Amino acid sequence: MTSSARWATPSRVARTALSGVLDFVLPRICVSCGQPLHARDDGVICSTCWSRLAFLPQPQCLRCGHPDGGRACRFCERLRPFVRSARSVCWLPHEVGSAVVGAFKYAGWTAAAAGIAERMSRLSWPMDVVQERSAIVPVPLAPVPLAPVRERERGFNQSVLIAQELAARWRIPVWGDVLSRTRVTPTQTRLTPADRSANVVGAFSVPMALSGARSRFRGRHLVLLDDVLTTGSTLNACAAALFDAGARTVSYVTFGRARASGDQ
Repeated sequence: MTSSARWATPSRVARTALSGVLDFVLPRICVSCGQPLHARDDGVICSTCWSRLAFLPQPQCLRCGHPDGGRACRFCERLRPFVRSARSVCWLPHEVGSAVVGAFKYAGWTAAAAGIAERMSRLSWPMDVVQERSAIVPVPLAPVPLAPVRERERGFNQSVLIAQELAARWRIPVWGDVLSRTRVTPTQTRLTPADRSANVVGAFSVPMALSGARSRFRGRHLVLLDDVLTTGSTLNACAAALFDAGARTVSYVTFGRARASGDQ
């Protein structure tokens, strides 16, 4: 037995004992449900909450990933022709999923990004998407000169944090500098689908100062990432900007997806 092997087990025992003492004195709490985390729970959200997400059911449209019940998909009508595919983990709003997103976005529990990205990394994609995806592009918030109220309030862009975690799992880069929001837009939350589309028309662009943008994008399959897909208006506007700059095709990945009319 080597010296390192002789000392490995006592060291692990000491770390385990210390962790047990800390959990007793300062118990770790799930930021979603408020219950104590178990020793097996990794991160800030318990395994029970992760298992209770309202996962999108099968069967799903092969292109957009929307549950279609075996019928012709109507959600694809919302996607632009150059959008290859879209995938989401769970329905939102939902008791558990909304609590996870709320803790992450509004309560500052940025460590939840790892668990969110882990669930996103397990999504099933068409083989060509897996083979072709070149980079993840997070949906941007407003830049500094345009009064970034939302990012200033949170202190971070949630899409960037998730993108960094997902990129490590997919082993592709994050292109966080290739897309910018050109104007401040009112929140989409209370708008109708038609108003959502009008609200974000022309709101995103590839920065003119980005050196060699068109050659960088040429022939690329980029994956746009956001936390929630509702009508697809924001993602479509972002995709249009990337396509106009030279990207060949774009796919979407989100953690949550809003139910469309007729969804159970």
